[in-house]
Amino acid sequence: MLYSVKKKPKPRNLLKKNAIGVIIPDGNHPLSPMHMSSGSCEIVTKLQKSGFDAFLVGGCVRDALLGLNPKDFDIATNANPKEIKLLFNRAKIIGRRFQIVHVQLNREIIEVTTFRSNQKHHRSDHLRHQTKTGMLTRDNVFGSIKDDANRRDLSINALYYNPSDNSIHDFLDSLTDIKKNIIRIVGDPTVRFKEDPVRLLRVVRFSTKLNFKIDKKTAEPMHRLANTLQQIPAPRLFEECLKLFLGGHAYANYKLLVKYNFMSYLMPFFAESKVEADRAKRLVSKLLTNTDQRVHAGKPVTPAFTFAALLWPAVQKESLKHMRNGKTVQILKMLAADGVISKQIQIIAIPRRYTTAMKEIWQLQGPLQKKERAARLMGHPRFRAAYDLLLLREESGESLGGAGIWWTKYQEQYPQNRLNNCKTPKAISPNISRRRRYFLPKFKDGS
Repeated sequence: MLYSVKKKPKPRNLLKKNAIGVIIPDGNHPLSPMHMSSGSCEIVTKLQKSGFDAFLVGGCVRDALLGLNPKDFDIATNANPKEIKLLFNRAKIIGRRFQIVHVQLNREIIEVTTFRSNQKHHRSDHLRHQTKTGMLTRDNVFGSIKDDANRRDLSINALYYNPSDNSIHDFLDSLTDIKKNIIRIVGDPTVRFKEDPVRLLRVVRFSTKLNFKIDKKTAEPMHRLANTLQQIPAPRLFEECLKLFLGGHAYANYKLLVKYNFMSYLMPFFAESKVEADRAKRLVSKLLTNTDQRVHAGKPVTPAFTFAALLWPAVQKESLKHMRNGKTVQILKMLAADGVISKQIQIIAIPRRYTTAMKEIWQLQGPLQKKERAARLMGHPRFRAAYDLLLLREESGESLGGAGIWWTKYQEQYPQNRLNNCKTPKAISPNISRRRRYFLPKFKDGS
């Protein structure tokens, strides 16, 4: 149920607008401390009793207002990191670019952040640093709660909730944006995107997650700033891609990523216009649609399979390059897989446990297509993922001689009479195990 401001609440003067914004008191909004975790409310209370200002902020307030179940509970306070750490036994200061404190209560870890400021002065040079392109590499200048609101990325993430008196503090007309279903960057969009290009991806992700429209001023510079995605560290980009492609809104995210030309920088082969481009798009569309369905059905999804399918068109193209050089099939596949992964991990730092699994999925495509050594293939730990990719390839228009249908029937008949009814001589040949051993190399399980 979407949040809506009550019509002319009585008494009207309860909504106080002053130098620090609008305060919506208890009874004029649908929130209560019950919407927040007990641990986060306990931390806020302890900070306030110690003489500090403290509020729950960001996604937990936004989601509670939208009728969603908040998952992450963040706290903002005017206490500095050292003061926060002294108040709690199990607290740890982390981060260099952006210092925060992780406070653990029971099994819950709450992120506590000191109010930040965008204000520049000579004494803050060592605390705040930007590159020549405008990207923030250090941001530890502390300020007031109003300063903190003005330096947040999106207006919908700039609401402050005080569980002690059940009030909401709105400095940027954020409640109106939530009511109108609008994603709006705080401040000058070009400046804010340059400060942290990840905000480009966050705008896309929150737009699809909440089904909100992107504000026109926010959207205007996004396409021309797509190249700034290259400045994002590869490990951070991997985490963002997991949220984009495994969060249940992958296909909608993909369409916006293509619209703003972001895919060309996340996975460069998307920028190349070739005859196979339409087939590759169909494969990716089917992949992400299926992934969303699995997420919403509560079924597991894995980064290894998702990246393996996303990058399969690149592997095929790389294979053609090596084929012209007269390489053998085994070497060709290995070179193609290694080439694609070595280029991609420079952009998105996919961990080795996933890239190992990706290679196995790719290398099993040949044996699956040829329908050889069926029983042994089914025992491979990557069989299911490789089979799913095979089906995606067929569904996207790739001619595989009916291999997907064959393997579907084979599994339906397993374990009885599976070989007798699947008519292919190679599947039952007694000598097949002594030939072409490169089709089934012994891989390590990298799940």
